[in-house]
Amino acid sequence: MPAYLLVRANVTDMEQYGEYMKRTPAIAEKYGGTFIIRGGDKVILEGPAVPERIVLLKFDSIEAAERMYNSDEYQAAIKLRAGAADASFVVMEGVE
Repeated sequence: MPAYLLVRANVTDMEQYGEYMKRTPAIAEKYGGTFIIRGGDKVILEGPAVPERIVLLKFDSIEAAERMYNSDEYQAAIKLRAGAADASFVVMEGVE
């Protein structure tokens, strides 16, 4: 069953965060991840403003997303993000 990894990041240093952003596409792709949303413009239709950067990736399963997140490559990339952004990662099952 497909799974979606939702990331909300409060970026405080875009230059440093940019180094993290350069590394993540190849890592996600290696584990079957596809970016659906990667920042960009947003319009709040209802509720409070969401200042965080929102990223959404699709994987074949929750386990595939977990493999990517726990991989040596991604754990090294996280170090590039340290001090540049605080982030929340949630992976959820999607629908067929």
